[in-house]
Amino acid sequence: MYLSKKSARVRNLSVAVVNGALTWIILIIAPLGLMAVIVNTLLVVIASYVSATVADKVVRYLQPADQRAELLGRSRSDLVQSRDESDLERGERF
Repeated sequence: MYLSKKSARVRNLSVAVVNGALTWIILIIAPLGLMAVIVNTLLVVIASYVSATVADKVVRYLQPADQRAELLGRSRSDLVQSRDESDLERGERF
């Protein structure tokens, strides 16, 4: 499965926000000060985003080079084969 950089960034950000929200809920129940809850939640959000981004980079590194070239950047003009007039087969139909 291939994701563009923008969609991977959105996915990583959504994972971080969900982890932060769950952490917020857990920590708000605990008898901690509000500042401790806020700091811990922000640290979880940042750590989740960074770890998901690093995981994406590791997966991209482990992909075979030819597959990466296919997915990341050949233009359509590179994929189209050029033909000469001698390559065309013309048959008489009538």
